[in-house]
Amino acid sequence: MSDDPIRWIWAALTVVAWLAFTGWTIQRFRVRPAAAAQPGSTLIAVASQTGFGDELAEMTRKAFADAGRPARVKFFADIEPTDLIGAARILFIASTTGEGDAPDSASRFVRRIMTDQTRLEGLEYGLLALGDRTYVEFCGFGRALDGWLKSAGARSLFDAVEVDNGDAAAVRHWQGELSRLTGSVAAPDWAAPAYADWRLVERRLLNPGSPGEGAWHLAFEPVDGALQWVAGDIAEVGAPSPEGGLAHREYSVASLPADGRAEFLIRLMRRPDGTPGLASGWLTETLGIGGIARMRIRANRAFHGPDAATPMILIGNGTGIAGLRSHLKARAARKATAGAWLMFGERTAAHDSFHDAELRGWLAEGTLTRLDRTFSRDPGDGRYVQAVIEAEADSVRDWVARGAAIYVCGSLEGMAGGVNTALETVLGADALRDLVETGRYRRDVY
Repeated sequence: MSDDPIRWIWAALTVVAWLAFTGWTIQRFRVRPAAAAQPGSTLIAVASQTGFGDELAEMTRKAFADAGRPARVKFFADIEPTDLIGAARILFIASTTGEGDAPDSASRFVRRIMTDQTRLEGLEYGLLALGDRTYVEFCGFGRALDGWLKSAGARSLFDAVEVDNGDAAAVRHWQGELSRLTGSVAAPDWAAPAYADWRLVERRLLNPGSPGEGAWHLAFEPVDGALQWVAGDIAEVGAPSPEGGLAHREYSVASLPADGRAEFLIRLMRRPDGTPGLASGWLTETLGIGGIARMRIRANRAFHGPDAATPMILIGNGTGIAGLRSHLKARAARKATAGAWLMFGERTAAHDSFHDAELRGWLAEGTLTRLDRTFSRDPGDGRYVQAVIEAEADSVRDWVARGAAIYVCGSLEGMAGGVNTALETVLGADALRDLVETGRYRRDVY
């Protein structure tokens, strides 16, 4: 061992430098990579109109969990500005409804957060936008969200992934981006939704003689498997496609598991040349009784019903009565006494009074408190369903003041917009917005 004091000084300086470098290194890696591994470090924000986005959000969360990178899912309706400011990374899954509109559940987010001047320079994000190319404003809300995030200073981790009607290739693209983020290698493609065999056991034309196309009551029983869904859920049905494989269509379920079968009200649609629509033609004309359809029933959280103590105003037209019928069945089963008011519009009373005997029975027993129907082709009526809202404005305001929830099911074009305008006129824009943001105004429109 040397006694040279110069050597001791140099040795001490070397040790100090090494300790400083080590401390800096530890701090650097503690702050950066470790942050992504903390519970909840990746937020998955989802706005879904029909439940498909909710499924993808859960699959995204699981992809992170399988890679040892826990993440949490939060609905747009529950997001606060602090969630964005305090996050290092957010994956957005955003549906578009109609011509570029945000889902109803994202109304509060759009109003309170996307109009704010919050700066998000510290945020990294990915975006999965769900849409339908048959609309001009394909993925309109997703694109608006992407633009707002960029303008607020957030940095995109990759180009937005846009999905047309559940396109599997686009979903795989999203999964590939997740694998890159998590460091997962050779992650298997997400399994396609599990479809099961359902046997057609009943098909009955409900509107013979109607000036409109035929509307058919169809019932299917599962070949094998449990009956499990709640009022408001949606069925995906696969119809044989000329190109091979199945073309998937969505229909509101009109029954409950207690009925022992899944029931629907499906109208025959025709192409511009007059030929039957692919799925509606197959279901109403081609598939024989006893024939098999591939189907699954998907949760649609955005249209699930309130508790039995909440009054309901149910509004719909045409085949939209299917989704409202399931809610009435649920209230009848629970013997709900809070009151239910059905407003329904169709073409003619003589031919288009769908489920008339059943509705009158519910009215007699008290499941339905009020039943108001309009028939646009009948002399002396000629009204659409939104006319009831305006004619009964005082009653509508009274029901809402007593805590009623409003559920709308039917055509997006015409009916949904007309109903929304009438409600806004009767209740006021602010009151209607509050109903949307508190989940008391829900829609299943198509």
